[in-house]
Amino acid sequence: MILTDIAEFATALPRHGALVGLDLGTKTIGVAVSDIRRTVATPMHTVRREKFTLDAAEVLRMAGERETVGFVLGLPINMDGTEGPRCQSSRAFARNFEKLTQLPITFWDERLSTVAAHRAMLEADLSRKRRAELVDSVAAGFILQGVLDRLENLGRAE
Repeated sequence: MILTDIAEFATALPRHGALVGLDLGTKTIGVAVSDIRRTVATPMHTVRREKFTLDAAEVLRMAGERETVGFVLGLPINMDGTEGPRCQSSRAFARNFEKLTQLPITFWDERLSTVAAHRAMLEADLSRKRRAELVDSVAAGFILQGVLDRLENLGRAE
């Protein structure tokens, strides 16, 4: 089920269990995972995109190795707040992915997540080659961490 409201997503989740964050690019999918208490997002892997069925199977395989209870997909909203073709592509991925899992799916505004990932890796003094290998999974980590922080804040409001 796709839940566009983060509060609805929060209520659909059990108390504990990992979330998987995805940064959906045209050539790769960055994957990050949280701990089961949902406090920290960790970049995990980058999937080379081939076709949807293979890509989704790989993401579901990785999610199955964890105590995954939900998915967060980065939504590449334009800087002016509008949605372009990449948003449509992400929403289409979610609609197709929803048919393959019973776990809840939500979106998170991923504006500047790749920029933040590059900055973090530059500060860590990683080589250009290493940054290119990691950027998508690190961006997925930023996306997922945004949701984890929001979920924590929602929990405090209750």
